[in-house]
Amino acid sequence: MAHIKLLNEELPGIVGLLNYRPETGKPLTDLAEVLLRGPSTLTSGEREIIAASVSYWNGCHFCHTSHAAAAAAHLKSGLSLIDDIKAGLPETPVSDKLRALLHIAHQVQRNGKNVTDEDIEFAREQGATDNELHDTVLIAAAFCMYNRYVDGLGTWAPGPNEAYAEMGERMAHVGYGKF
Repeated sequence: MAHIKLLNEELPGIVGLLNYRPETGKPLTDLAEVLLRGPSTLTSGEREIIAASVSYWNGCHFCHTSHAAAAAAHLKSGLSLIDDIKAGLPETPVSDKLRALLHIAHQVQRNGKNVTDEDIEFAREQGATDNELHDTVLIAAAFCMYNRYVDGLGTWAPGPNEAYAEMGERMAHVGYGKF
């Protein structure tokens, strides 16, 4: 049970909150749409991995699992990706550039001031562009906010990974403004 009376208590995680206040929900979904599905040299799957990783590090089960399911849908990798993200992607082949960007995202998740010149230089050496660095930091910062929104209002979340398969497909192929 959420900490506030939602309009539809059956909607999980952020979905119930977006439904509760559409005037704040729209800019939040618009931001997610641009960050995760808009034009970028990072694939939508890579950006979803960043969002899912930050959410896992923040302990937000709903956001981690739904965005990892969206990454799995983009990458056609199966739901085992959800647990592989938790483990640091030992089974999923990802580029050295994405690993460097994930390190930066983790630094942002801890505290934005933790990102060092060396972190940025290493990511550039791995091929990261200024736009990719910008978007990685913004995805990490935005998901810290989304995670705290979801968990701060005590929304509910389905437990098993399989419960997120359809949601992940919808997020990947329909988008964020359609909840």
